[in-house]
Amino acid sequence: MESLLEISRKNFKILKQKLILNKKLIANTLDVSSDDILDLVLPKSDQEFLHEVKKTRDLKKENKIELLKEITCSKETKIVSFIEKEDQNRYLFEEESAIKEENEGPKNDYCQHFVDTQQRPQNFIRDPILNERFEDYPKLRELIKLKDELISKTNVPTRPLYIKSDLLSKDGGDFSLAELTGSEFDVILVEPPLHEYQTHNKIFFNKFYSWDEIKSIDIGSITSQRAFIFLWCGSGDGLDKGRECLKKWGFRRCEDIVWIKTNKKTLRQNRNLDCGSILQRTKEHCLMGIKGTVKRSQDSSFIHTNIDIDLIISEEPDEGCADKPEEIFNIIEHFCLGRRRLYLFGRDSTLRHGWLTVGPDLSDTNFSRDAFKSLFANGNLTGTTDRIELLRPKTPPMKSKMQLIQQQTQTNKLSNVDQMAYQVNIPNNAESANSIGFGVETNQNGEFDTSA
Repeated sequence: MESLLEISRKNFKILKQKLILNKKLIANTLDVSSDDILDLVLPKSDQEFLHEVKKTRDLKKENKIELLKEITCSKETKIVSFIEKEDQNRYLFEEESAIKEENEGPKNDYCQHFVDTQQRPQNFIRDPILNERFEDYPKLRELIKLKDELISKTNVPTRPLYIKSDLLSKDGGDFSLAELTGSEFDVILVEPPLHEYQTHNKIFFNKFYSWDEIKSIDIGSITSQRAFIFLWCGSGDGLDKGRECLKKWGFRRCEDIVWIKTNKKTLRQNRNLDCGSILQRTKEHCLMGIKGTVKRSQDSSFIHTNIDIDLIISEEPDEGCADKPEEIFNIIEHFCLGRRRLYLFGRDSTLRHGWLTVGPDLSDTNFSRDAFKSLFANGNLTGTTDRIELLRPKTPPMKSKMQLIQQQTQTNKLSNVDQMAYQVNIPNNAESANSIGFGVETNQNGEFDTSA
C-alpha cells in the first residue's frame, strides 16, 4: 500500500497542475501574461483580483513606454554627439591637411597636381631665394656675405657704364667689339633678344636677333687669355645654336645653368607653349663657356668654385617683362674674380655697378675708352681675404704623374700580397673537415674516399 507521504505528493502535483491551468485560463481571458498573475495574492476576491491585474498591466505598459523614451533619447543624444565629434574631427583633419599641403605640397604626383591646380612642381622647393637658401648653413651664409661685401668695395666703375649700340656690322660682316670698347674682358654675359621670347612670353624688343646675327658679333677679339662667357639661349633650338656660338668665339662649354620658373603668385595655364615642343616649358638655359687654361686648384686668384649651384629658382616675370633673374650676376661675381665685366644686350632696367653694358635698347651712352682702361691700371682682380679662403670650398690639389704612378704601383703590390695570403690560408678540404670533427677518409691522392 502506498504511504501517506506518497499520496500527499500526488495530490500536490494534481493541485499544482490545476493551478497552472487556471492561471493560463485567467491570463487568456484577461489578455495578460502569466507573470502578472503570479504577482497577485490568490485569496483576494474576484473584483480586487481583476483590479490588481489591470493596474499591474497598465503600470508595466507605462514603464515600458518610459523606458523606450529613455533609450530613444539616449540613442539620439549619442548619435548627435557622434555626428558633432565626427564633424569636428573632419574639420581638424581638413585644416591640418591644408596646412600640410601648403607647407610640403603634394607627396606623390606633382604632374597631376599641376594639371589639377596649375601649380608647377618647382613651387614646392624649399628656400629657393638666395637670402634664405643658407639659413641652416652658417658658414656658407657668412661666406656669401663676405664675398658680396668685397665685391661691392672693389667694383669698378663705381657707377654703371653703358654704350648704346645695335651690335650689327654695316657691311654684313662680323661686328668688332674691340673697336667699340678698346679693352679686354674677363667675363661676358650675353642676353640676346630672341624670337622665342616673343612667342612664349609676349616680350617685344626694338629688334629681334637671329642666331646668325648673334654669332657675327666678334666676342673672341675682346676676351683675355683666360675668360668666361655666360650665354642665355632660351629652351629651344638655342641650346644647339648657343654651342655653335661658343665654338666660334673660342670657348668650350663647361656648365649649363638652368633658370626654373615658378608661378606661385599667378596660377595660370602655362603660356610657354610651342607647336614644336612635346612638354610644357617652364625653364631657360644659360650656357657657360671657358677660354684658356684655368685650373680650380691652382688658379684660386681668378676663380672660386663650388660656392653657388647651377640652378636658379625664381618667380616667372609678368608677360612682357624681359628681365632675367638677378641671381645670375651673383653667380658670376662669386665665381670669377676678374673685374672687367661686359654685359651685352642689356637695358636701362638691368644696369649694374661694376659692369659695362652694351645694347640697342639703352637710352644713352656714358662710356670713355681711356677712362675705362685707367680703372684697371693696378690690376683686374677682386682679390680675397683670409676669412674667405678659410670658409670657401676648395678643390684638393691634383697629384703629379709620378705620384699617380707610385700610388698605382703600391695598390698593385697590396693586391698581390692579399691574393697570396688568401691562397696560403685555404685549407685542404679533407683536413678542414677532419679538423672540425668529421671523420672523412681520403685516398692516397688526398681525394675523398667514397668507396665505403
